[in-house]
Amino acid sequence: LPRLVRLKKLAGIEERYTLLEFIVGHHCRVDRPVFDRLAWVLNCASRAIITAEFATNMDIRVELPGTILGAVEAENVRVEPTGPVLSQVLAKIAGRIQHAYTLDTLAVAEPTRAVRAMFRAWGIDPSKYRPSSEALMRRVVQSKGLYNVSNVVDLGNAGSIETGWPYGLYDRSKLASPISFRHGTTGEMYEGIGKRMWHLAGRPILADANGPFGSPISDSTRTMVTGSTRDVLAIIYAPESAARVDIEFALSRLGERLIEFAAARVVHSGSFASNI
Repeated sequence: LPRLVRLKKLAGIEERYTLLEFIVGHHCRVDRPVFDRLAWVLNCASRAIITAEFATNMDIRVELPGTILGAVEAENVRVEPTGPVLSQVLAKIAGRIQHAYTLDTLAVAEPTRAVRAMFRAWGIDPSKYRPSSEALMRRVVQSKGLYNVSNVVDLGNAGSIETGWPYGLYDRSKLASPISFRHGTTGEMYEGIGKRMWHLAGRPILADANGPFGSPISDSTRTMVTGSTRDVLAIIYAPESAARVDIEFALSRLGERLIEFAAARVVHSGSFASNI
């Protein structure tokens, strides 16, 4: 009974239903994302890990308000061009997003509003510095599709458009703990992927012992995932208003996809909340 209660709370099911009654009695009115979440909860239960604490090897401090950082560490990954099977999966995900939104409805969708509010809490104007997730979703809605970079990067982009939250993927071997999520200071800068030097003062950044390396706007070349990458750190920038079950589902889904499509052998995941 205690496990069933925990399962129902994670799935967002009211107490008066058993899990079976909920599925049988409501399946006709539950859309695909809810079914995906229920399947994840049931799968976790079958493996007896639903109440387990997530663990990550990284020390990550969140120094900006309104944010929960999700982290996935994947070891021994194989970075390669996206193959036909994964391409089909990505096309279906992009197709669902394209079908669900127009540019107008995307602008007022709950994930978009929540991420923009998160940016404003950091003192950043999201109309001037567009969140990477919103930029990706706008691209997909305009029938331009997802970028084709590599299997690992493409999986991160897929998760980003599914949740509406910015994702960042980094070469773990090029990072030195501790990692902090904070405002950039005067004089800090890095070479952005596909861009010139990016001045970081006052902007939200991830930094390790060697300085800034990532952002929910644009990441650096120093820690970018390449064909020689073997260990990956993925960061999900989730608004603090997001349900914990949704964050855990996003972490679990990304980890499982890295195992399936990038041959990752060990995956750790965890979440880190701001104390501000």
